[in-house]
Amino acid sequence: MRLTKKERDWVLYDVGNSAFVMLTATVIPIYFKNVAEGSGMSAADSTAYFSYASSLVTVIAAVLGPVLGAIADIRGFKKPVFACFMGVGVLGCALLGTPAGWLLFLGIYVIAKTGYQGSLTFYDSMLADVTTEDKVDQVSAHGYAWGYIGSCIPFVASILLILYAEPVGLGSAQAAALVFLFNALWWLLLTLPLLGSFEQVCYVEPKEHPVRESFGRLLRVMEDVWKNKRIFWFLAAFFFYIDGVYTIIDMATSYGKDVGISDTDLMLALLLTQVVAFPCSILFGSLAKRMESGRLIRLSILGYLGIVLFAFQMSHAWEFWFLAVCVAVFQGGIQALSRSYFTRIIPKEQAAEYFGFYDIFGKGAAFMGTLMLGAATQLSGTSRTGIGLLSILFLAGYVLFRRAERT
Repeated sequence: MRLTKKERDWVLYDVGNSAFVMLTATVIPIYFKNVAEGSGMSAADSTAYFSYASSLVTVIAAVLGPVLGAIADIRGFKKPVFACFMGVGVLGCALLGTPAGWLLFLGIYVIAKTGYQGSLTFYDSMLADVTTEDKVDQVSAHGYAWGYIGSCIPFVASILLILYAEPVGLGSAQAAALVFLFNALWWLLLTLPLLGSFEQVCYVEPKEHPVRESFGRLLRVMEDVWKNKRIFWFLAAFFFYIDGVYTIIDMATSYGKDVGISDTDLMLALLLTQVVAFPCSILFGSLAKRMESGRLIRLSILGYLGIVLFAFQMSHAWEFWFLAVCVAVFQGGIQALSRSYFTRIIPKEQAAEYFGFYDIFGKGAAFMGTLMLGAATQLSGTSRTGIGLLSILFLAGYVLFRRAERT
């Protein structure tokens, strides 16, 4: 499928921010666990504290998303609010390399990831502005697909810098600082085309008191979501199954390290995930032309249920590699099709408002999975317990999604 310039610029933002996503899945948790455990913290506690930090981010995003989404739907507001959150994320990413103890590092991480997640509320809603309804599945899939493969470039550069830091005369702290700075610049530069070309096509007209009016529209959207049972049950399903997906993305590296997988195997396996996810995301977008997207979403939920059950007993490096491939098959498809499915069932002129709720039930709801995993890990002394509990999220998501389809 041939993309227009606006569609390509929109896709490029996924390529840019995916560099930070890869850091949060690989380098950041490994770096944090090494710093925390170097200060005498146990492996279980470092995993738990990282889980709690991730939970805090999602709570903040959940609170801010709908309010800012309502404001961003006003004509001319969407791009500047998006740029503000993106700037916070980029700056936070760059500052992660500053010398700091484990607590300050977690604080900067929370700020950086809040900026990233906040920007996605507006980025996702831009989909309705940059493409047409007949192309929404394919464009959404291209965003995730090119994000996966594009993130490999800064990730490989980062890994090479870490591995060869000593031969070129760099200390580990200097290498980490350069990695975070390089990824922040990558994110910023690939956002510039979208900032230059984006035009807000779907909007509501500004009122005399735009902020007060935005809160009024927010309350009306809440009422509309409750009345429209198809949207309501979809968001309820999304709350559970995407929570499980994001928890796996956030915590896979920490869990792998806990069960004895080496740092090298962890990073290379997750690099493989990005490579395999590229064609699989495109494939899911193409399949959506021939098959009902709801059927593909159900298939992906069941796929993730199998992944969690297999991960519960994992103890060897080859098993982590196998799971990395399995995650790659479904990860892009379930995210892209959920986004395009939601875009179809909401009013286009209120996209940012509705995507604010989408983030509450999606990214904002992900605190439950990470919090559950962290608490279960500390109580039981092993992260296997928390991983096993994630199966409940996928089972609940599947049942509720079937309810949404029948509405």
